[in-house]
Parts: sequence; structure tokens; C-alpha cells
Amino acid sequence: MGKMTALSLCFLLFADLLDLAFGYLTVTIEPLPPVVVGETVTLKCNFKTDGRLREIVWYRVTDGGTIKQKIFTYDAMFNTNYSHMEDYRRREDLVYQSTVRLPEVRISDNGPYECHVGIYDRATREKVVLASGNVFLTVMSPPNNISVVAENTPAPFSRYQAQNFTLVCTAKGGKPAPSVYFKRDGELIEVISYISPTVGDEGGGSAGVRGARPLISRDLDDTKLQKSLSLLGPDGRPGRLYTESPKRSYTARQPRYEPSPATETIPETVVSREFPRWVQSTDPLYFFSNTHIPQSDGSVMVQAKLTWTLNPQLDNDALFSCEVKHPALSMPMQTEVTLAAPKGPKLLMTPARAKVGDTVRITVQGFQVGSPGNEVFPEPLFTWTRVGGRLLDGSTEREGKELILERVPADLNGSMYRCTAQNPLGSTDTHTRLIVFENPSMMKNTQNQNSGALGLHTLRLTLLPLVLTVTAELT
Repeated sequence: MGKMTALSLCFLLFADLLDLAFGYLTVTIEPLPPVVVGETVTLKCNFKTDGRLREIVWYRVTDGGTIKQKIFTYDAMFNTNYSHMEDYRRREDLVYQSTVRLPEVRISDNGPYECHVGIYDRATREKVVLASGNVFLTVMSPPNNISVVAENTPAPFSRYQAQNFTLVCTAKGGKPAPSVYFKRDGELIEVISYISPTVGDEGGGSAGVRGARPLISRDLDDTKLQKSLSLLGPDGRPGRLYTESPKRSYTARQPRYEPSPATETIPETVVSREFPRWVQSTDPLYFFSNTHIPQSDGSVMVQAKLTWTLNPQLDNDALFSCEVKHPALSMPMQTEVTLAAPKGPKLLMTPARAKVGDTVRITVQGFQVGSPGNEVFPEPLFTWTRVGGRLLDGSTEREGKELILERVPADLNGSMYRCTAQNPLGSTDTHTRLIVFENPSMMKNTQNQNSGALGLHTLRLTLLPLVLTVTAELT
């Protein structure tokens, strides 16, 4: 027992002698809470020593620790502000703090930082003893842009066939990735989550419903009329749709939705609307997918998709909102859309008085009815046809917001053109008549050509007797 005590005392004495010879140095960095882009951050390096300070170096570590970028250096050799201890044999603790300010931090400032401190060896007073500490700076960035669009639009409308409808909410600029969810008319939607294909599988980021199995299966009934049979859930059980017979039209039970017959009233336009012949008996199933796409600046783009079987009778004028939560936001960001069927496009024809040979443009300027600022959503598909005949270029129909008729002939006068606007919520037709007036300049040219031909004919008749007379005299 006595030997152990003596050995312990010797060991402690030896350690104390070593400590007096080499001195000691401890370095710690105060931990940092997550910061938001644009804030100013102060990195604090605390170190304690009884030696003489040589240098302080701050590094920013990148590429997984393979690269250290020097961001701050303090060299005590050329600084006279620090007092040197006169008696190095007397143990005295000196506490230092080195601070580095990073103003207006960016996402790229996210990562580890190191503080390296060097002191002179107490024995040689030339050799440098080093110690370091590290801290990780977490930089958050709230989303800077969110938007909601309808997937696969513009798309045609079918009154006999149920179809899936998908809203896509995209949140950009967030770090870490924000959480995204949907509401309908202010109420949180209960969804069935499913895993969408990864970005790599899709080859570029269009992950979502297209890569998954179809949610709707279709079949033909005895009348060969397409109808919706089911909305398949994760368990594969049939959904909650049924199809009515064409004889029992849903529109027939609602007289206000009866299509208006086309008339020949000019210059008024005629609007007719179509609604599907099927209804949904219960609340729809909402399917939800969430895809994270890393961006080059360190942020994450989130694409959230909400898919359900559309019911125009119930979903028309429904307000859907996408909300985004993020730790850098005090309250959620929100963007919203109102589903709305087309309500009859307003058509503008230029020129107002078309003449033979003019180029006529019929353009969609907006819609006949609807609250201000509430445009039709999703984007409608516009289709142009000529009632009772083909278009000027020989085609049966043309898509787009504008119909161009090049060098209209006189025989198009009085022809009726139909613009059909349709989106997944409904379809509407607007008719307008083309009135073609005579072109005075073309008539003048025609008269000049006729006068020239008449003068040549008269000249020929005058020359003919002269030729006959000369011929008679010669013979």
C-alpha cells in the first residue's frame, strides 16, 4: 500500500513538472443555434492557457473536411496589446476569446468551422503547441416562392367519363425542406399518402402520379358508352363512383344547366354549357405524394401532389389552398386557387369591318361572366371550328386562343365560327359570325383590268379592217 502511495505521488509530481515545462491549452467554441439567411452570426472561440499566445486561425471546412479555407488570422508576434508574463515559472491562467462575425449569412455559409490556437512551448519558448475546437453552423432559408398548377393541362372535357385531377404545389428555396399540405375551403384535407417515384427514376424531376399505377379504370357498358368504374385505393378495392344511364341526364334534373340552342343573332354571341352525366355518391379519396428535389444552391424544391376523382358538380367554385410550414417562418406561407369551369369566352374580331382579302383574327379576350380577378382554372383548352364546313385552310378544327383567317374570300361572308372552351370542370361554346364587306381597292383593280382588256379588244377590231384593206390592194 505504501509503495502504491509513493508511486502515485511520484507520478503526480512528474505530471506537474511536465505541466510547468510545457504549459497547457484548452480550446472550446460556443455552440450556435440555427440561423436564418440574412442574419449576422458571431463565432466565439474560448481558450484557456498559462502559456504565451502565438496565433489564432479560423477555418471554414468544405467538401467533407478535405478543404479548409482560412477566414481569420491573428498573429501575436506583431501585436503589442498582449502583455507577456515576466515569470514563466509562476503558474497563471490567461483566458482569451476570439470572435469572428459573419454578416448576412448565405446558404453557402452552412457547414463546420474550426478555431486553431497556438502557444509557445514553456520549455524552449520557440516550439508552438497547438489545440483546436470546431462548431457546425446551420443556416436555414425559408421558401421564397410557392405556386399551384393543375397537372396535364390544358385538357379536354368529357361529360361521360370520370377523370383524375391533380393539383401540384411547388415550394422553392427552402432549407431544410418545408412541409407542404393542402386545404379545401379552409379545412385541412385528409389524404392517403403514397410513395412517388424518385427523381432519378423519372430522369429529371417529374415524379408523381404519372409513374404510379392508374387510379381510375374504365370499361364500356351495353351502349358502348364509356363510364368510370372505380377509383382504386392502395388496397385495390373499387371506389365510390357510379354512372347514370344517358337517358337519365343529370343536367335534365337541373334546368338552369340546360344548354342554350345556337341562334343567328348578330352581333351577340351564344353560350352553351355541358356538364357530365355522372355524379359521385360520396366524398372523394384524396391521394397525396411529396417529392424533394435538391438544388445546386443547397436548398430543396418540394413538389406536393393532390389527386382525386373530379366531380364538376361538387368541385366547381371550390377553393383549394396550399400551405407551407418552415422553421424559419413565423407563420405558414399560402397560395390558393379556385376551380372554375369556363363561362363563355369573349371574342374580339379584328378588323371590326373585314373586307375581301383582309386577314381576320378572332381572339379570346376573357370570359363573359365571373368575379373580377377570378380567372378560369385550370387553363382551358380552346378549339375553333366552322359551323357547317371546314376552316379556311381546309382543317376541321384548330386549337389556341386565336384563329387567323388569311385573305378571306367573299364567299365566307355570313359564315359562323364556334369557339369551344373546355377544362376538366366543364365545356362551353361561343359562336360569332363573320361579315365580309366588298373591297373597293380590289374592285378598282378589277375594273382597270376589265378596261384594259376592252381597249385591247377594240384595238384588234380597228386593226382588222386595215389589214384586210391592205391585203386586197396588194392582190
